[in-house]
Amino acid sequence: MEKVVLVDAKDNQVGLEEKMKAHQNGGKLHRAFSIFVFNSKGEMLLQQRARTKYHFGSLWTNTVCSHPRDGEKPIDAAHRRLMEEFGFDTGLKEAFSFTYKATDRNTSLTEWEYDHVFIGTFDGQPRPNPEEIDNFKWVPKADLLNDVKNNPNAYTPWFKIALKQVFEKA
Repeated sequence: MEKVVLVDAKDNQVGLEEKMKAHQNGGKLHRAFSIFVFNSKGEMLLQQRARTKYHFGSLWTNTVCSHPRDGEKPIDAAHRRLMEEFGFDTGLKEAFSFTYKATDRNTSLTEWEYDHVFIGTFDGQPRPNPEEIDNFKWVPKADLLNDVKNNPNAYTPWFKIALKQVFEKA
């Protein structure tokens, strides 16, 4: 049974909770990370979350997002999940962190996360895990910003919150 690390507003660990329980009944604040990967042309690698995800399925989002395990540093978890979801690893740098809360209208599950954001570059061929990812694409900045503006419901909440700051830091 997978557990997430519960944290306070300053990212201090305060406990552990089974992953699904941490997302029910308004959610519990827990540690997470989001990875944004760019290629040398400045395009961002996006994934379309698998339809079978427990929440926010089929939405477009950043390259990888997940939760570190108990005792695992967010940077180590980021490298692990990048390999598990996209079949590659690359250098990552922590750019910033933020807290957000969002409820999936379709499942009533809530993400309430202290999210560590990592940025990296990669020019190879991703090998997406079909259990995690339905589709992926490399998108130029202008096209992405335009699509998020015109189709906000096609993207995950955390992605839309972090996007501007990611472009400022990248």
